[in-house]
Amino acid sequence: MFSHPVRRGAVVAAATASALALLAGPAFAHVTVNPREETQGNYAKLAFRVPNESDTAATVKVKVSFPLKTPLASVRVKPHDGWKAQVTRTKLPEPVESGDYTLEEAVSAITWTAEKGVRIGPDEFDEFEVSVGPLPEEKSLAFPAVQTYDDGEVAEWTEPVREGAAEPEHPAPVLTLTPEERGSGHGTAPAADKDEAGSDDPAAPVEVAAVGTSDQTARLLGGTGLGVGVLGLAAALLLLLAVRRKDAG
Repeated sequence: MFSHPVRRGAVVAAATASALALLAGPAFAHVTVNPREETQGNYAKLAFRVPNESDTAATVKVKVSFPLKTPLASVRVKPHDGWKAQVTRTKLPEPVESGDYTLEEAVSAITWTAEKGVRIGPDEFDEFEVSVGPLPEEKSLAFPAVQTYDDGEVAEWTEPVREGAAEPEHPAPVLTLTPEERGSGHGTAPAADKDEAGSDDPAAPVEVAAVGTSDQTARLLGGTGLGVGVLGLAAALLLLLAVRRKDAG
């Protein structure tokens, strides 16, 4: 039998573990954007992951807001069975340069609404995908999200996440942006914008150099083989002449 102090210690430990589990739970359940990191200047496919937190209600609507201070020139929604996507565009106060584009309006929000009989139920999650770009030269982009349940409950994942600070209770999805590596070429995206060889750089100096070196090697090997063949033929003729002289003698 355990003594009373040991029993009390076990109870306290269990209670502490349960409290920590409750505190840690929501951190894994909020709306997020995936991948979490992308490269500035790139086009990217983003998936907004929406877990259902309620034990009794289901998610039937998700609204994601897009930044207008650094608007995205291209925003395309991937069709999602059972959900209707509504794209909201907003006129900008003044034109904004985004890559090779000058924008006078931009996508400010996308709202996915479940059709009849469709939902994200308890213990389930779903993902809503978009293609965006070019990504701006910023450290990060926030995409505040609002999740609506079929019982009328609304979860707002809109609180800003600040570097070096503790994560808020209802953080907005954040995409971290890293600088483009020097010499990697402009991040891009549609394959049709690339040259026929699939390279972002039509000149492709490294590939050309490699082809030139291979060609020179082939020529060298060919010349060496020809020389060996001539020497072999000469040796055969000398041997034949020697045999004939011996027979004649």
